Amino acid sequence: MNRREPLRIAVIGTGRMGADHVRRIDRVVSGARVTAVVDVDAERARSVAAGVDGCTAHTDPAAAMAAADVDAVLIASPGPAHEAALLAAFEHDLPVLCEKPLTPDAASALRVLEAEQALGHRRVQVGFMRRYDTEYVRLKALLETGRLGRPLMLHNRHRNVASPPFFTSSMLISDSVAHEVDATRWLLGHEITAVTVLRPAPSAGAPEGLRDPQFVVLETDGGALSDVEIFVNCGFGYQVQAEVVCERGTARIGDGHALVTNMAGHWGGTIAQDWTDRFAQAYDDELRTWVDTTRRGEITGPSTWDGYAAAAVCEAGVRALEEGGRVEVDLVEKPPLYR
Repeated sequence: MNRREPLRIAVIGTGRMGADHVRRIDRVVSGARVTAVVDVDAERARSVAAGVDGCTAHTDPAAAMAAADVDAVLIASPGPAHEAALLAAFEHDLPVLCEKPLTPDAASALRVLEAEQALGHRRVQVGFMRRYDTEYVRLKALLETGRLGRPLMLHNRHRNVASPPFFTSSMLISDSVAHEVDATRWLLGHEITAVTVLRPAPSAGAPEGLRDPQFVVLETDGGALSDVEIFVNCGFGYQVQAEVVCERGTARIGDGHALVTNMAGHWGGTIAQDWTDRFAQAYDDELRTWVDTTRRGEITGPSTWDGYAAAAVCEAGVRALEEGGRVEVDLVEKPPLYR
């Protein structure tokens, strides 16, 4: 592509996430424009395309990728459709921002990993947007200074107001704790070697049959432990918090005390109600970074290896949930392309 021209993007999947990315590219991020959208629901694709000048609607991802006015791909379709879309993008050697999960399981993620290796260069950035959140970035920078000493434990809390009607017990791991899996690997610089899932009595606010909340313990190859409280029907708000305990100190993010009010005998602040509010800045910066680096001919950010590792850890976590006990994570050797 001409680096002086806007990056021309095909967005695959126009549900809530995909439509929000279309809005973001069209109105928030400079240096890019949406030239094609894809959805199995043709009417929905046409509706989204109608709101963007010069955008065409498709039902076939491969057809959109083959268009002359597409330089890059953003995949926001459901996870089971990611592998086929990624492999099609590789056929055209197109750079990709792929929303998590890379794919829903370790075997398919490994196939994508091997296909990208065959290209000989990176093409994928995985959408683990917490790496672009201001608070997480500050915490990562602090840990890298070494001032707090070696990380010993990482405590994570992940709470949602209510789960969607289709949510299953295993999705608490694969769809929600997946974020803490990546955050643990990124913040600590460790690989996760084993997973244990503990199950308290389900909350009265959880739908019938849903094991919510859960308590997940992640062991790492650096000797640290990371735990995750996942509670997707807490009822009061959306909270993501993390505290790292190191040899010489601790650091905590996610308290949400940017604004505290005192009035009429009460004090307090607000609690975000969903991820679109809490991580709006992270999504903006993630997409802005992807556009800027792609226009320079570079691929940065979370890699296909990170997507594969997260899939393998979540797979072990689901086994630990269903079978009980501690389950070890089985990873292939990390290829040179991702070192």
